[in-house]
Amino acid sequence: MHIIEVFGRIFISALFIIEAIKKIFNPDISMMYMSDHGVPEFLFYPSIAFELIVPLLLIAGYKTKIMASALALFVLSVTLIFHTHNVFSDGLQLTALLKNFSIIGGLLIIISNKPQICSFDYYLENKK
Repeated sequence: MHIIEVFGRIFISALFIIEAIKKIFNPDISMMYMSDHGVPEFLFYPSIAFELIVPLLLIAGYKTKIMASALALFVLSVTLIFHTHNVFSDGLQLTALLKNFSIIGGLLIIISNKPQICSFDYYLENKK
């Protein structure tokens, strides 16, 4: 059953990694979208770094609760900034909002679980 947790961490992290790669190859579109919603452009590169590094650490199972918490806060802030405008009149915004709440739910499940055997956290905890 431990491998299922690993697949869960991979699947939930894939979204962030793919989005970061899309931003790298289409920076103009991403920066324009950010500026349309009042987000300063200087946050573009830190967001890419965050969306690459934190999910990779989550996949590895290193500081899993902290990484999942950071991602949940990131998703919540992105949801509030980008997906609350016209949420009830725009079906795509409502879908994005609900998708993000589902992601937060999955991250909360990761936060609530103890480290499993297929993680660095488990190894570090049992090394003592």
